[in-house]
Amino acid sequence: MAQRLTATSLPKPRFHYSPIVTAGGWVRFSGMIALDAASGQLEPGGPAAETTKIMGNLLAALPECGLALEDIVSARIFTTRFELFPEINKAWETALQGLETPPARTSMGVSALPLGATVEIEFDFYKEEIS
Repeated sequence: MAQRLTATSLPKPRFHYSPIVTAGGWVRFSGMIALDAASGQLEPGGPAAETTKIMGNLLAALPECGLALEDIVSARIFTTRFELFPEINKAWETALQGLETPPARTSMGVSALPLGATVEIEFDFYKEEIS
């Protein structure tokens, strides 16, 4: 049975969905855009800054969910600026620096994302026992 998890460090959703859902040992983070948790505003600066913010938001939420970065299995990156993907990838690699087994990853160019974002990332984690 799926259950909703909460992380107070994440921005509050603006629409009707669960930002984090767990089922068995799987934890799915809904697509995250670069919103500031306090203000709810989109991080300025384009794809690199947005990716850095998304990864920072994720890392802040993991302890609240009983997870560690080492539990990541896969990610899906969506961007409206695929020509700037090297910037996204650099921010991604900085956030995952030192991770022995990086996650499987899919990257897609799209025509639009919510709230004018240029990057959105979904994450899947697996852990036998979620605390």
